[in-house]
Formats: sequence, C-alpha cells, structure tokens
Amino acid sequence: MARLLIVHHTPSPAVRQLLEAVLEGAHLPELADAQVQIEPALSATAADLLAADAVLLITPANIGYMSGALKHFFDTIYYPCLDATRGLPWGLLVHGNDDTAGAVASVTKVSGALQWKQVAQVLSVVGAPDAVALEEARDLAATVCAAALREA
Repeated sequence: MARLLIVHHTPSPAVRQLLEAVLEGAHLPELADAQVQIEPALSATAADLLAADAVLLITPANIGYMSGALKHFFDTIYYPCLDATRGLPWGLLVHGNDDTAGAVASVTKVSGALQWKQVAQVLSVVGAPDAVALEEARDLAATVCAAALREA
C-alpha cells in the first residue's frame, strides 16, 4: 500500500486550518489506496520517511526561515535518508504573516540536497487562509498523495 507522510509544524490557527484542508485532500475517495501518516515535525523519524512513498511538508515561515521544528526534522533524517530517499516525491506548504520567501528557499535547498523530486508547485499562503488557499491546500495534498500511489 502506498504511504504519504505529512510532516507538519502547526503552532498557529492558520497553519492548523491549512493542515485540516490538506488532510481532506489526501483522503479523497480516489486516493483510498494510499495510507496517510501525519507526524509533527518534532517527532517524525527517519524510519517514518523511509517507509513513505511521498512526503508533504507543512511549515510556518518564522523570521524568514522554515520553522525550527521542520529544521529539526531535516537534521534528524538527512544522513540516514540521504541515499535511500533520492527521487522521493515531495510537496511544500508554507504559511506566513507577511512573507514566505526565505522559508520556501530554505526547504527547497534542503530537499534539493536530498535529491527529492518536487511534484507540485509550492503553496505559499500569506495571511489568513481564504477559501482559495484552502482549496489549493486540498489540491496540493491530492497531487502529492497521487504521486505516492504512482511510486508504490
């Protein structure tokens, strides 16, 4: 069975709302053959990532960078997963109050070093998520989940 790993840091109501939309998108009926594993960034492990067929990362933009929790995840999995996850399909959702560019750049740089395969455009949400942003979050999750199904 295909497995989508969702690694998130959701400290704010806005990011939590986006995570809920992601979960809706990953659980569409046409994606029922995929198992979805949701892990907070501070507790997600290399074993979680190694068992995944795709990964979706969710982070707030904190002072122009990814959250410390997501950075901790990358620090934890980098060497144990460096070779084994090459080509892993991935997607990214970043929320910021006024800017997300630094967070997007930092996550993209690390995923590039891991040689993961980006399967969807980064979703960057600034300010309170509106209906369009929530629908884009659902679509992002569905796209990354479909990539997991193709990889399995």
